This record gives sequence, C-alpha cells and structure tokens, in this order.
Amino acid sequence: MQVVEKLNEGLSRVLEVTIAKDQLTLKLDAKIAEIAPKMNIKGFRPGKVPQGHVRKMYGKELMSEIVQETLNETTQKALDQASIRPASQPELTPIGDIEQVIKGNSDLAYSIAVEMMPIFTPVEPASIELTRPVYTPSDADIDEALKNVVSQTKQYEAKAGKGKAAPKAEDGDKLIIDFVGKIGDEAFEGGSAEDAELVIGSGQFIPGFEEQLVGAKKGETKTLNVTFPENYGAKNLAGKEATFETTVKDILAAKEGEADDELAKTLGLESLDALKNILKTQLEQQFNSASRFKMKRALLDVLDEKHDFELPSRMLEAEFQGIWGQVEQDKANGQLSEEDAAKSEEDLKAEYRKIAERRVRLGLVLAEIGTRQNVQVTDQEVTQAIMQEARNYPGQERQVFDFYRNNPAAAAQIRAPIYEEKVCDLIFTLATVTDSPISKEDLLKEDDEA
Repeated sequence: MQVVEKLNEGLSRVLEVTIAKDQLTLKLDAKIAEIAPKMNIKGFRPGKVPQGHVRKMYGKELMSEIVQETLNETTQKALDQASIRPASQPELTPIGDIEQVIKGNSDLAYSIAVEMMPIFTPVEPASIELTRPVYTPSDADIDEALKNVVSQTKQYEAKAGKGKAAPKAEDGDKLIIDFVGKIGDEAFEGGSAEDAELVIGSGQFIPGFEEQLVGAKKGETKTLNVTFPENYGAKNLAGKEATFETTVKDILAAKEGEADDELAKTLGLESLDALKNILKTQLEQQFNSASRFKMKRALLDVLDEKHDFELPSRMLEAEFQGIWGQVEQDKANGQLSEEDAAKSEEDLKAEYRKIAERRVRLGLVLAEIGTRQNVQVTDQEVTQAIMQEARNYPGQERQVFDFYRNNPAAAAQIRAPIYEEKVCDLIFTLATVTDSPISKEDLLKEDDEA
C-alpha cells in the first residue's frame, strides 16, 4: 500500500492511497482457493469444481467484495500511518476506472478527504480554581416543604350520624365499599371486591359508577347500572351492560391536613420527625444539584476562556444546524423568546453560531482531558441510562431498549453526556474548589444555557 499526502491545509487532509493490482489478485486467488472445495455446481463432483471455472463464473463478484474489504482495511491503516484522528467520517473517492480494477487490469487507487481533530494541550485540571456556591436548608425551608406535602396529601375522617341522620355520600368523599359485578345474572371475574376505597369524582371506576353513589347513606346497598366503554381493556367486558350490587360500609369526608405523626404514617413512615428528615435530605439533594450545576457552568466558562484552537468545520456546522433547526421550529410554533424575535435572522445566526463554537470547543476540550485522565464509561452505565430513558415510554420499554442496542449512533448519544459528567466530576476533584455561601434565591436562579 502506498500513501501520498495531497493536501495539508489547517485541519483538512487529502491522502491518495494505491494498492497494487497484484495484491488484489493474490487476495482473489486465496478467496477462490478457500471457497472452491465447498462449492456444489452442476456438472462437477462436490468439492471438485476447478478454480478456473469459479474464477470465470464468480470472479467479478468476488473481486468486488475484495475491493470493498480492501477499502475498509486500508482506509484506517492510511489514517494511522499519517497520524490522523478523524473529526468526521472520511470521504473516499475512487481514482481511475473501478471496472478495470475489478477486472484485474488496474491498481486500486482512491483519495481520502478527511478533517482531522485539532491538536492542542488542554489546561491542567489541578491549575483550575473554582467557587462552589453553598446553601444549607433552614428550618423554614423544611417547614415550607412540609406544608406542600400536607396540601398534596388528602386526609379523611368518618362522617358522624346514625339512623335518619346517617351521613350521605357527596362529591369528594371517600367511601369504603363492597361490591359484586354481574353481566346478566352471572358474576364476572375481577368484578367483586371488599373494603374497596373509592373517592367520588376521582374517576377510579368506569363512567357512571361513582355518580350513582352520590347521596347514598352509610350501610345502604344500591344496585348500580353501568355500561363498559367500547375500548375497555378486558375485551370480554367491552361495550357490555353490567350491574354492581354495592354496599356502602363507611363514608369519610376530606379534612384539612395537619403535619403530625398520622400524616407521616399515611406515607408509610413512623413519625413526623422521620418525614422531616426525608424532606431535609431531599432539599439537600436539590440544593447540591443546583450548586453542582452552577459550578459546572463556571468550569465550562474557564475551559472556554483558556482554549483557542481551530475547530473542525464539519463538526461545527453539524452542531450549528442542530441548534438552528430548533430555533426555526420554535419560531414556527410561536415559541421564540421576545428577545430573539426582535432580532434579524442574520444576527440570530451569528449569535447561535457562537454558541455552536463554544459547545464544539468545550466538547473537544473535555474529550481530550478525559482521554489523558483515562476516563471510561462502562457498558453498565450506558445500559442503566438506556433503561432510565425507556421508563419514559411506558409499555414501549422493550422497543426503546432494542432501538439503542441496534443503533450504535443513538447509543453514542446516550454515552456522551455520561462521559462529560464523569470528566467534570474528575476535574472537580483535581481543581482547587472554595466553598462560598449563597442565598437560596441566587442558587436556584436559572442561568442562560450556552
């Protein structure tokens, strides 16, 4: 194999690769010698097909395969020989008549046009100085979180009264009921329950069921007439009329919630103190996450400021087109911010191209630091991330998982943010980090993304 550099400008390289026709012929001979004994062709005994006959019948087809295999093998060898790390997929262009190559009359020659990764020395993580904003949740924060829990957790108390004064069920009440469902005179499977809880108006049961219980008294038995929806999950019940013999065993009314041990127990906890401890831990996690986000943003600002090198144009253009596509979509949907809507398209493109440049530059810097620090993303980490993504599509988890498993490019998009976070975490451990108190409002204030 002969490799000649034809272009060396900036990050662009063009290599010309030549593979002698004799080498291709040797590969063809070896391929024919390998498959001839395994062939079964009419007119010849099994395993006795002459190699010349195989060459005559299948030579062009086999040589086409060899040419493709050779292109795949020699392209990477040529890039390695020239010490080129591609920033994008190389473009291969045949030189000469490929038909003459397949016929064995000409050398295989082709050019490789490629944009290489920039060569630069990243900043030493240990030389970086960062400030970590710190906020510790106060008792007032915990009390506020507790109030939110109380407002979101409905509590009920039994309605009082007996005889004529027996309580009646109203919208919003919780009922404790027994019921038996029947189609005609026969009870159907899954249509009966004891001590079932039902909040009237919650839509827990099929349409018409809850409404007929409004006004029912404690201890009363009512026959409810309903019709199952046509699209009901159980096909044997879909669209059918049914009756439910229903006994109201208790009626409970919603009451103003209180932050006490009873509230904690309804949430599966032992006491109010246990609930407060959980809320404190959740707040700490929330504030720590916000703190890390701001520190990461500060780190990216430092890395962007300390590096200036030529960016691969194709990589940059791909990043910009991804950003601009979202801008155009937001514009079409009327979701563009007032600030952006007031700008000309030329100004917007210039602004978002700078954002694209920053993202590409930072991606390359983090990748280089990660490579030098031997940061790795395990298959297990990727699998866990894919499983988390699949949970966002209930009922389609298997399809989502298979999609990522069968699409390396999609899996790489899952791997990339994991890698970035691991590199940032490593830098945080190596850099000089100083804690600095901050108000809750400033900590949770959103920063513009870039």
